Amino acid sequence: MKTLNERYQYGLELFLLSIDEGITGYRDDSLETVKRNQEQYDLPLKILSYKELYGWTMDAIVEQIGRKNNCTFCGVFRRQALDRGAAALNVQHIVTGHNADDIAETVLMNIMRGDIARLGRCTLICTQGEDTIRRSKPLKYAYEKEIVMYAYFKKLDYFSTECIYSPDAYRGHARAFLKNLEVARPSVIIDIIHSGEAFEVAQDVKIKEQRTCVRCGYIASNELCKACTLLEGLERGIPQMGIRDGKRKKIEIEITDQKAESELRTIPMFKLPSVLEDSQRASANIDTETNSTL
Repeated sequence: MKTLNERYQYGLELFLLSIDEGITGYRDDSLETVKRNQEQYDLPLKILSYKELYGWTMDAIVEQIGRKNNCTFCGVFRRQALDRGAAALNVQHIVTGHNADDIAETVLMNIMRGDIARLGRCTLICTQGEDTIRRSKPLKYAYEKEIVMYAYFKKLDYFSTECIYSPDAYRGHARAFLKNLEVARPSVIIDIIHSGEAFEVAQDVKIKEQRTCVRCGYIASNELCKACTLLEGLERGIPQMGIRDGKRKKIEIEITDQKAESELRTIPMFKLPSVLEDSQRASANIDTETNSTL
């Protein structure tokens, strides 16, 4: 991005944003690489940690819940942390490094768990809602091995170690299945992405409308967003709260800790970057003026 920005004079103001999940032996090492990248590319760097935002590290969460559902917590917390970090930097666009392998795995995972809502948007290069920051995946059609080879031969400073908790992740099963398919059909990764792009959700399929979390102000499909639900479970000592079993029914739990809501650690109120709020205001004014003219 920095090279393209300078070569074609896009005039973009670029920042580095890294999320520290608090995984000893994995994220602490990769953050050292990010700090070197900051010096190499001369870009501002913001590091936002789970501990700072949620009061928990992933190591502490895994200690509570074990390794079965830890990726559920990490995925939910990370998505929201990226938006919050971007909002703190007052940026209007997030660019991530998701590659073709990642997206093909996501398509398979959404099919296997029947997640129609996500299946309809997981292959999009650009995504944005009314209350979210726009995201792009420019490496969507680039294979993971191609990216690693490019970084190696260009002698780029990069970090490629797998998360220490990934072997037990649900995504790991999709990855293993995909690798087996690739042996028989080398084009399977791109084929699956194209299949995901071609999916159309029938009009009679009910998809929950997005709303705003009453507790933290982030986008949600229920009264509380997923991050607030999971965090409340951790705070109450019932981490299974908000996690669904294989039949997609909520796990029944008995709440023995009757902590008042005011005593629970909560996520700070989310606010869109001012640059996006100004843009939305301007668009609303244009629509109003257009309607008045009509």
